This record gives sequence, C-alpha cells and structure tokens, in this order.
Amino acid sequence: VQLQASGGGLVQPGGSLRISCAASRSIFSINTMGWYRQAPGKQREFVATITSGGSTYYAESVKGRFTISRNNARNTVDLQMNSLKPEDTAVYFCKARARASAYTGELDYWGQGTLVTVSS
Repeated sequence: VQLQASGGGLVQPGGSLRISCAASRSIFSINTMGWYRQAPGKQREFVATITSGGSTYYAESVKGRFTISRNNARNTVDLQMNSLKPEDTAVYFCKARARASAYTGELDYWGQGTLVTVSS
C-alpha cells in the first residue's frame, strides 16, 4: 500500500492551500483517511480524519479553518486549509487505515509527507 501526498508549498499568513493524498488503487478497502502534521522539534499531531461514510473530525486548532474531504472511488483524501497561520507550518502526513487485500487485517499506512510553510 502506497500513499502519495502532494500540494505543499509556501503561503502567506491568511492564505489558503490544498494538499492531496492518493492511495494505491489496488487497496482492498480503506476505512478512515486522515492528516497529521509534525512541526520542527515537535511531535507528530492529529489534524483531521474522515471515515468511509464521510464523518469528519478535526483538531481544535484547525476547526473552522481546515476542511477534509475524500473520494472513495479514487482513494484520495484532500485537506483544504484556509486562514493559514505561521503555527500551521509543518510537514503534513496522510494516513489510511486500510486492508491491503481480502486476506489481511486493517493496518495504518502513512504517506511520505508534504511540507507546508506559512510565512511572509
């Protein structure tokens, strides 16, 4: 199972950015998909997650500013980030809880991360 994140970059405070993550098309099934982030010198933290049914959950620090969405047919998850702040600067990682095949149980799979820098 491979997850490929894209869309990171440099954005000014108050700006917007959309990052995406695509999982292998050959995955048997995907339960939840989500985003985590890790700022320099800090531990990785939860940002947002979305279930296969579309229920969403957000960290308090991003509620009202970030929106997570997914396309089940394409095995993709996006994170729309608005009103960005310098403290949102981090490497953003996508995660999928999935079954690689009909013969395996659910495991967590991680993407390689995409850097988001919020700075003027």
